[in-house]
Amino acid sequence: MVVKVVENEGDYKSMLSSSQMAVAHFWADFAEECKNVTEVLNELEKEVKNMCIFTIEAEKLPEISMKHEIVAVPTVILFKAGKAVDRVDGMNAAELSAKVKQHAASGVQTNGMAPAAPKEDLETKLKRLIKAHKCMLFMKGNPKEPKCGFSKQTVGIFEDLNAEYGTFDILTDDEVRQGLKKFSNWPTYPQLYIDGELIGGLDIIKEMVESGDLQTMLPKKVDLETRLKELINLGEITIFMKGEPKAPQCGFSRQLMEIMFETKLDFKHFDILTDNDVRQGLKKFSNWPTYPQVYVKGEFVGGLDIVKELKQEGELISTLKGEC
Repeated sequence: MVVKVVENEGDYKSMLSSSQMAVAHFWADFAEECKNVTEVLNELEKEVKNMCIFTIEAEKLPEISMKHEIVAVPTVILFKAGKAVDRVDGMNAAELSAKVKQHAASGVQTNGMAPAAPKEDLETKLKRLIKAHKCMLFMKGNPKEPKCGFSKQTVGIFEDLNAEYGTFDILTDDEVRQGLKKFSNWPTYPQLYIDGELIGGLDIIKEMVESGDLQTMLPKKVDLETRLKELINLGEITIFMKGEPKAPQCGFSRQLMEIMFETKLDFKHFDILTDNDVRQGLKKFSNWPTYPQVYVKGEFVGGLDIVKELKQEGELISTLKGEC
């Protein structure tokens, strides 16, 4: 994939003047989901020809990031004729694919009249951030580099409790920093939300740890093998694929979905583009290097070639029902 890196204001202006639709991926090295967005864009480039992909390191170019209200990474913004026409916040392969294809199909207007993407109001932005993870911490800095003592103590508590949580650095967006104080009616940071509800700051967190209440509320980190065993048992039939059943992100996954829809059997799926740990880990777990992968009642069946062979031999339905 040919990707152009935006490293300065000059590169940014060149991106805006592109004759093709510009797809700008705002990323950061601490966000694993950015790798998954890169994979999705890689697949899209094979199908969509009239676009150019750019990467922008959000923290390295804060003025550009703030101009486009980048409040979290990954974020992808689509530009036509120098105007932002759409965006996808976070990792959502189906939404990203649909929007890129939609705007690419409509062509690029060269009269400078491309419609601007509607600005997200502050309350909507705050609600989206609060619900970005089951456990969401608004702090100064990030877990690897807290920027105040209270945030550092909170991160330490969460690490001791083996908590699974997301964070937002309020130092990167003053609108969020000031707006969340009013929204939550809580004047200081850090602020902890669980399931979209405000828990409180460091003092409340410490009190709940002492009482044992917080431990029952925090989601726990799960080791990869345990998580993989849970995922392969999502349903009677579980398929690991690129994309969603109605929006596959590679030809092999698309072919498999066509076969599965013909069987009219219910199945669960997992989009491996949304989680690189699962994507790489399952290859070793199943000793199978490619995707898609099909599991029946927690047992590995195979990939697309095996499914095709089973169909040709008339054994696919019975295999998927766990009768073989």
